[in-house]
Amino acid sequence: MSGAAVGAMRVGFIGLGAMGLPMAVQLVRAGFTVTGFDLRSEAMEALVAAGGAEAASAADAARDAQALVLMVVNSAQAEAALFDQGAVAAMAPRGIVVLMATCAPAVVRAIAARIEAAQRRFVDAPVSGGVRGASTGTLTIMAAAEQDTFDAARPLLDRLGDKLFHLGEAPGQGAMAKVVNQLLCGVHIAAAAEALAFAEAAGLDAAAMLEIVGASAAGSWMLRDRGPRMLEAAPAVASAVDIFVKDLGLVLEAGRGAKAATPLAALAHQMFLAASGRGEGAADDSQVIGSWRVLNRAGDG
Repeated sequence: MSGAAVGAMRVGFIGLGAMGLPMAVQLVRAGFTVTGFDLRSEAMEALVAAGGAEAASAADAARDAQALVLMVVNSAQAEAALFDQGAVAAMAPRGIVVLMATCAPAVVRAIAARIEAAQRRFVDAPVSGGVRGASTGTLTIMAAAEQDTFDAARPLLDRLGDKLFHLGEAPGQGAMAKVVNQLLCGVHIAAAAEALAFAEAAGLDAAAMLEIVGASAAGSWMLRDRGPRMLEAAPAVASAVDIFVKDLGLVLEAGRGAKAATPLAALAHQMFLAASGRGEGAADDSQVIGSWRVLNRAGDG
């Protein structure tokens, strides 16, 4: 699988969601032969319109594939596709499974062992960068794999991200890096929501306050990205509240395993969980600000 052989590389792609579909399209545009599978027919139709092919099942997407990318919601979906639905067995001999979903490090290690037992190779490669990064091929990719496997998968990874890190050869190292990343993402969103809700409760113009802090030392990428949406009543969903319920849960689980204190992550998790409990789990994650608005109204009483 050298760079010169990109056009001949057969790639299966499972999970054509908000990030998965543009990632698969990036591979098609780069000359890979891509067959995708998703439960939503409209997602597969979009891939076909971009030049890819649709599959009838996870195993069909993986059939004779030299590389199989999974961009699913969680590890349960990954395990179901790989093992219960026969995707690993359908791959070409020594094919490479590239798991790009956010999963618990311990689960990633267990998945890797099963893939290796099936005489396929494995790359633990979660990503950061959201829909924008997926659509432009500018994701940050945190990869762990044996060196020769990483080298073989690199032509594919280079088309999906412009910040590619090889963190080591042990499965789970990429997943752990993503967990640390998600700790900061979740806490940053929660802190931005707290600040803007505080401004509102104090009678300040929240839009003006957002502009002030965004241009000051208090600014952050998350504030710039999520802040404007926090001030919208029903913004378009770029990433859902329930994604951070899941991801911050993984942070807490990994923290316990490493005996590392994660109190800020725990508090942020509670605020996302409260938003989900109010029925806003499918809303844009910026709407975690509602958790502070509820508390502030309670304080008025």
